[in-house]
Amino acid sequence: MAGGVAVGAALQCRKRVPPGGDFRWSSVGGSDNGWENHLMTGRMPKPPPPSHRGPSPPPALQRAMVALQMGQVVEAERLAAEVLKANRTDVGAASILARALMAQRRNEEAIAPLERATRRVEDAGLETLLGAALGGAGRRSEAIDLLRRTTARRPPFLPAFQELAGQLAAAGRFDEAVAVIDSALALAPASLELQLLLAQILPHRNERGRAREILEKLRTVAPGHPDILAALARVLLLDGEYAAAADLYRQVLAQRPDDPLTRTSFSACLLEMGDRAAGEANLRLALRGRPQMIGRTTSALAMASHGRFFFRPSAVAKFLS
Repeated sequence: MAGGVAVGAALQCRKRVPPGGDFRWSSVGGSDNGWENHLMTGRMPKPPPPSHRGPSPPPALQRAMVALQMGQVVEAERLAAEVLKANRTDVGAASILARALMAQRRNEEAIAPLERATRRVEDAGLETLLGAALGGAGRRSEAIDLLRRTTARRPPFLPAFQELAGQLAAAGRFDEAVAVIDSALALAPASLELQLLLAQILPHRNERGRAREILEKLRTVAPGHPDILAALARVLLLDGEYAAAADLYRQVLAQRPDDPLTRTSFSACLLEMGDRAAGEANLRLALRGRPQMIGRTTSALAMASHGRFFFRPSAVAKFLS
């Protein structure tokens, strides 16, 4: 759940790293432009915007909240901006405006209102959101420094730990990310979200067995949870258990048919199993209307043992169109 920059991380596995082997991290801001694949599905629960302080929120802010919850981010942006024009100190409006901007991948624009808000009030939720915006704007070192300060506060704000671990992993600092999650789990050992995040990062340290154990336990606690299924499928794919991974990816796609990254990973399984027709058909579905997916779909097609290789990007684009 953005918030972040795609990171390529080579893993040592039984044969080789299948296509799409890096993370997708979606920050608390809600955009999915972070660790972009399905070892990390990136849909961590997001902390709510800070509550409106003082009297009940004005009608425009209430409508902005509803619009954001409904995914109407342009309308949420417009309404929150109107509230801020009337009251520059409204931190609730600043939070909603920032979330709406980040959902549109306009992280840089979200930074200023959040910085103003954090200067007015000490709020761990706002600081976490600012950290996500900074990371999404490419200012990761600033994001990490801010989030380290936020995670040092007590009482702890767990989404800040999740965001910090995500930013560290996106920077390839996996040992530090695991240390952050371990410290958070010491405070909240029953947190499903933290355990899932840990299991999604562990394969980058070649600890797929430990990740698998965690995910199997989580699967019994939350059967059918798409993030857990996708993370477990990723581990199975890395271990070469393509049929089992494909079955889990089918279950995820039944819940999220428009998820191109899951579909690309599913295609990789099908190609490895020798089902070239179905694998290529799913790659076409993943690419359709999403030109930004050309790199991942090309990689999936070229790296599979039963895939194809093209010398020119235009040739593969034509083949998958």
